Amino acid sequence: MTSYRQKLITLFALLFTFFGYSFYLYTTLPVKYDAEKKEEDMGKLVWQKYNCTACHQVYGLGGYLGPDLTNVYSLKGKEYINVFLKIGKGAMPQFQLSVTENSALLAFLKDIDKSGKADPKTFTINHDGTIEQ
Repeated sequence: MTSYRQKLITLFALLFTFFGYSFYLYTTLPVKYDAEKKEEDMGKLVWQKYNCTACHQVYGLGGYLGPDLTNVYSLKGKEYINVFLKIGKGAMPQFQLSVTENSALLAFLKDIDKSGKADPKTFTINHDGTIEQ
């Protein structure tokens, strides 16, 4: 049988290892921020500020009043999106976006366009529950 002292030594060794490794992780492995994504991140904030999800979808999630905008950048282009942002049409309001907000929102739409296809109805559902595009 192990003695009380051996159990105590084991406990302190495990605690020391746990706290030492935790300290190492939090001090030497910082999350690296991708400076190139700064404009896209600002675009996401603009998207949230003007509540675009209330009307539009991204990856099939969101409102149903407007179209899914996941792949609109590659399908329609920058100029087409710019016109809708500036003058609006039908239910699309005329937003008074600053030049910075407009540029950031375009960068956000371009970034999500690169990440995949929008329509989940076109995905193939595998037997194990995973999906393929």
